[in-house]
This record gives sequence, structure tokens and C-alpha cells, in this order.
Amino acid sequence: MMYSETSFPVRYYETDQMGIVHHSNYIRYFECARNNLMKEGGYPIEQCEEEGVTVPIVSVECRYKHPAKMGDTLRVVAMIDRVPLAKLVVRQEVYNQDDVLCVSGQVTLGFLNKATGRPTRCPEKLSSIIESRLHDQ
Repeated sequence: MMYSETSFPVRYYETDQMGIVHHSNYIRYFECARNNLMKEGGYPIEQCEEEGVTVPIVSVECRYKHPAKMGDTLRVVAMIDRVPLAKLVVRQEVYNQDDVLCVSGQVTLGFLNKATGRPTRCPEKLSSIIESRLHDQ
């Protein structure tokens, strides 16, 4: 499995009047962890786009388990279990500082040729990185 995690505090503007993280922010947290995963893997999203492939979100699944609150420190995880062809599935989880699972889900990403806007396969560099990480386990 290709795995990465990042941590940060819940910021005031991410919460509602009750001090609970607004549900939409978890999607942003997922994105932070995915970008970190690609950067740690040696192929940041910016490089992918510079090389002519954009990576749009196709679908997001998010299951809310426990509310994160103002003052919490969150650990956001991104995991890839298989080498992508046309779509990349990233499993994601958000934990609070007590290691309580707040949210779990997955994001499916596609690949588009930046010049034409047409679907394309996963860039070879990215699939090679993922494959090497899967075999390291």
C-alpha cells in the first residue's frame, strides 16, 4: 500500500457556531493528504500538470463517524491499494488527537490530457511510483 499522513490543528474558520468542523471541510482535508501523498512519492500534482495531465475528482465518498472540534489536532491519511489505469482510487481517513476515527471515505480521480481535455491513462511515472510502493510492503 502507498501511504501518507499529515497533521494539523482545526482552525476556527473551519467550524460552525457549535465549534464542530463543517462537513465540507473534510473534503479539503482529504485533498491536503492526497497532495502530500503525491509529493512524498516524488511526483507532486504540480509536476503531473506541468507534464500535461490534470487529475480531476470523479467521485467522493465520505462517512462521518465522530465530530472533529475546535482545538482538535487532526491526522489525515491517504492510501492507495492498487496501480491505476484510467482512474485512481485513494482511501482516506481523518483521526483526532485521541486516535478516534472521525471520517472515512475514498476519492476517485481521473486523468485528462491537459491540451485536449480528453481522458487519458495514468502517467507512467505515477503508476511506476505506486507499483514500487505496493511491492515494498
